[in-house]
Amino acid sequence: MEKTITPVIVGADLNCYNVARAFHEAYGVKSHAFGRYEVSATKYSRFVDFKTVPKMDDDAVMLDELHRFADAHIGDKMVLFGCTDDYVAMLIRNREELSDFIIPYPQKEHLSTVAKKAEFYETCDRFSIPYPKTVILTEKTDAAALTPEKLGFPYPIIVKPSSSADYWKHEFEGMKKVYTAKDPEEAAAIVNRIYGAGYPDRMILQEMIAGGDSQMRVFTTFSDMHGKVRAMCLGHTMLEEHTPKGLGNHAAIVTEPVSSLPLTEKLKDMLEAIGYTGFANFDIKLREGTKDDYRVFEVNLRQGRSNFYLTAAGLNVAKLAAEVYESEGTDCVRVEKQVFWHHIPKSTAYKYTEDKALVEKAKALAKAGDESSSVWYKPDMAWNPLRTICVLEQLRRQKKKYAVYYPKKS
Repeated sequence: MEKTITPVIVGADLNCYNVARAFHEAYGVKSHAFGRYEVSATKYSRFVDFKTVPKMDDDAVMLDELHRFADAHIGDKMVLFGCTDDYVAMLIRNREELSDFIIPYPQKEHLSTVAKKAEFYETCDRFSIPYPKTVILTEKTDAAALTPEKLGFPYPIIVKPSSSADYWKHEFEGMKKVYTAKDPEEAAAIVNRIYGAGYPDRMILQEMIAGGDSQMRVFTTFSDMHGKVRAMCLGHTMLEEHTPKGLGNHAAIVTEPVSSLPLTEKLKDMLEAIGYTGFANFDIKLREGTKDDYRVFEVNLRQGRSNFYLTAAGLNVAKLAAEVYESEGTDCVRVEKQVFWHHIPKSTAYKYTEDKALVEKAKALAKAGDESSSVWYKPDMAWNPLRTICVLEQLRRQKKKYAVYYPKKS
């Protein structure tokens, strides 16, 4: 007798909804989600049973909740997902305590070898994987130490924390996911403000790779528990989010054949060499004006927030976790199917995407029926007016956000 598949998700954002929808499409089941507060992405959903746990980001509280859940579902095949870097790090740290669950993420040692950007670049060096020119800081500094001559690359530059999980724990006014500094004085001010807020890890100063949102690629892999890469999917970013805390999150993607990215096999070899397991999500950029100068920015030790682009292309993330993670095999699915995924209105994606050839490709895919919107899911909206209103309001707010935050061209 087959076990009942029971999805458990820590978080409540779009990532959570994408995973829950994948489970619903694959198995017709409801997902059980835990988070500090409700958000609109999962609100009023028929297939997300959400519980508010104000201190869910505390390891002891999280373990207590999940142990009680496991005790109530003995005999089920429980699959556990996290939706943020912090939540996933908690699950990885406590893997032994959560042995009742399938946890499709890497082992504890990878929290120190690839989760943090500085250490990830050291790993890239070992495997000749290209990334932007980078300088790493460990403490407060002054503008004199950050001149173009000392950095080795010109301004403007990118400034970001090496450890995202640690960074978001030390809030301050004006906090952003990624910063752009126009000169040494601004770079020093950003670095010192972040360290002044209590951030304990290294800081990354990086050359700016020319090109807008549509130069970005998102590459997701899935490795089984034995460290074999079993699936790969490539997305060509149309448009990213531009709010201060959401900068860089994918808003619209057209999937492309995995074979079109020259780095895929190198990244696969790296993951297998280090014994990586579960989801890996890479941010990559093609330098504008070039055909093959791709630079890897970072890897997330989880499915990306935009993970429904995989499911839409035929690589259901729920099936990967529930059926592939614990299986034996050496086969690797390389997704070739092209689909247009978005979580913002189509009209917004068309309006703000600067690569008009990519817009035409997205329109053609939509016309052919190869299109998917994360939140516009009819089984969740039919005869569910509160969910329908919530989704329509989410889409309306997205239009407003782009009108406010998308950079105006001079």
